[in-house]
Amino acid sequence: MVVKNIAVLFSGSGSNLQAILEKVHGKIFKGIKINVALLICNNPDAKGIERAKKFGLETVVINHKDFSNREEFDRAVVDEIGKFKIDLTVLAGFMRILTPVFTDNIKAINLHPSILPLFKGAHAINDSFYSDMQVGGVSVHWVSSELDSGQIIAQKTFARKDKTLKEWEEKIHKIEHKLLPKTIIEILTKESDA
Repeated sequence: MVVKNIAVLFSGSGSNLQAILEKVHGKIFKGIKINVALLICNNPDAKGIERAKKFGLETVVINHKDFSNREEFDRAVVDEIGKFKIDLTVLAGFMRILTPVFTDNIKAINLHPSILPLFKGAHAINDSFYSDMQVGGVSVHWVSSELDSGQIIAQKTFARKDKTLKEWEEKIHKIEHKLLPKTIIEILTKESDA
């Protein structure tokens, strides 16, 4: 059986990590088994580390504060990923701006809580909510050296319909938890068809 290994990078609560572990990890799609082979977190206090333990997975903590610049941190992350045979790296709430040290060496996708190319950056949920847009949404895109600017792979939208900010955010997370695992599966099974 073909096995595809993914690395998941996260910074916070790990709700998207949990969605990946529940819906993708160790499961078989079109004859391909997908394994989460590596978890990396830049925040030693992230709740996602505990979530991973419930699935029997340890997280490698590479604290960005231990490095004097972004490039050094990215080199450490790239080196760690290089220790494993990783078919796809997934940024699931990984709150770091990555340099070409990472983007030129790692094939990665990122989850972003807006309809790109609108509302790039760390405040996308608030920025989209307080805009005049009548839709919100989620994007999955290839990681490139320019922030939130890589080729878009998948998007899903929803209508505003008088949502509060809390409801807006909850709707985004609900879509994220479906769209990211689905996109991972599609990428890894499509590659095998090629």
